Amino acid sequence: MRREALLLAVDQVDVEALIAAAPRLLDEHEPLDALRHWLARLAAYGRSRSGASKAVEAATRPDLEGPFYTPVVAALDRLLAACRDARQLWAGADADEVLLLVSFLWKTGRRPDWPERTERLLGIVIDGLRAPGS
Repeated sequence: MRREALLLAVDQVDVEALIAAAPRLLDEHEPLDALRHWLARLAAYGRSRSGASKAVEAATRPDLEGPFYTPVVAALDRLLAACRDARQLWAGADADEVLLLVSFLWKTGRRPDWPERTERLLGIVIDGLRAPGS
C-alpha cells in the first residue's frame, strides 16, 4: 500500500502540472491550438512511465471517481469553453466525452513512431471537434 501511495503522490504532482498548463496554454495560443497542446501533454503523461496509463485512466474515468478526475475535467472544460467562445469547436463537445475519445492517446505504445502517430491521431480528433465552417 505504501508503494501505491507514493505513486499516487508522484502522479498528483504530474497531474497538477497538467491542470496548471491549461490556463497558460490559453494565454500563449489560440484556443483550439491550446486544446491540442494540452491533449498532447495528457498523452505524454499517460506514456511517461510504467503504470501511468492506469493512473491516467483512473484520473479520467468518472465511474472510478479517481482523485484527479474532477480537476482534470475542470481544466479540459476551461479549454473547451474557450474553443466554443472562439467558435472553433463543435458546441456539443463535452469534457467527459472528449476524455473518453482521447483515451487511446496514452495507449499508442512504445513504437519508435509514437510521436508522429500521436500527432496524426490527435489531428483527427481535433478535426472532428471543430465547429462546422471553422
